[in-house]
Amino acid sequence: MSFLEGIKVISLEQAVAAPACSMRLVQAGAEVVKIERPEGDFARGYDTAVAGKSSYFVWLNAGKKSAVLDLRRSDQVALLSRLIVQSDVLIQNLKPGALAKLGLELDALHAEHPRLISMSISGFAEDGPGHHRKAYDLLMQAESGLSAITGSHHAAGRVGVSLVDIATGQFAYEAILGALIQRGQNERGAKLSVSLFDAVAQWLAVPYLLDRYGGAAPKRVGLAHPGICPYGVFTAQCGQDFVLSVQNEREWGRLCEIGIARADLLDDERCADNQTRVANRDFVDDAVRDAVARLAYTEVQERFEQADLAFAPVNNISKLKSHSDFHTVPVTVGETTVELPRVPGAPWLPDSLNRVPELGAHTQEILARVPKS
Repeated sequence: MSFLEGIKVISLEQAVAAPACSMRLVQAGAEVVKIERPEGDFARGYDTAVAGKSSYFVWLNAGKKSAVLDLRRSDQVALLSRLIVQSDVLIQNLKPGALAKLGLELDALHAEHPRLISMSISGFAEDGPGHHRKAYDLLMQAESGLSAITGSHHAAGRVGVSLVDIATGQFAYEAILGALIQRGQNERGAKLSVSLFDAVAQWLAVPYLLDRYGGAAPKRVGLAHPGICPYGVFTAQCGQDFVLSVQNEREWGRLCEIGIARADLLDDERCADNQTRVANRDFVDDAVRDAVARLAYTEVQERFEQADLAFAPVNNISKLKSHSDFHTVPVTVGETTVELPRVPGAPWLPDSLNRVPELGAHTQEILARVPKS
């Protein structure tokens, strides 16, 4: 039995952050009813890569139920209100103020249903001056400073996935779980909120601390670590790129003695400790680079494994599907079965629930729960 079985969630969600939160609730066994406008969540149209469906939508919405309501109509808003008070959790990431304009004030909903747990997701925190602003993942990567420490020496970059949205969804999920535990103790719900900016700021704690108290933010160093050396990409004789990580002085010693056969580096004052190596990164990286460039990747593997060093090949996404440690679960998309990456640490739902919902597929089922007035 999944630990959230019996928990009912209504989610007025679109795009990524809120669906990422409710996706985790589905995976824990909750019933999530995704309320969509007549034209559907616009994430349905991001691409057509997966059996004609959007890759984002397939990933974030397997196992949910889709109900269409036209919230421009007062009778449909009334139906939504009654669905909410029958539920345990309400999630929404509508434009700030949109819910109140519909006549669905959160305070009033909580007064009518004291056990309700609501989660509002926005770009900026409700108590801040930017709360009214629209916000999307890449905008927050830029405004938070994340993009300033991501990329190469020559240009800032975007993290290759919607990291801010995913972080926000995870924080929202954790907050809801905490509120459900607390409700089990005091029988009271909770009014919760998470912002994209707060989520990415929390994940930027180390660069923030380095900048505020250490005097300098990390530099953009491409596929390398700004504060550890050697820790970056190197190339074997055959052209195979790999990342090497040396985390402490024991590993540095083993790298020099066994990995690259350069024991002389142990006596070089430019390599005395990690901070010194970082200050002399070009010298250290060149020494490692020159040594491994004479070795086939198989020999690199043999030496580094003998030295008990951490390293990994630089692969492309196409190689993920054939990786020996990659596991998938089946999901039904229309008439096709596709494979999604397995959820770590959580049992997947039964196959009968692992379906990506068509727009409005469950509208009649969900509306039948509303008592006729």
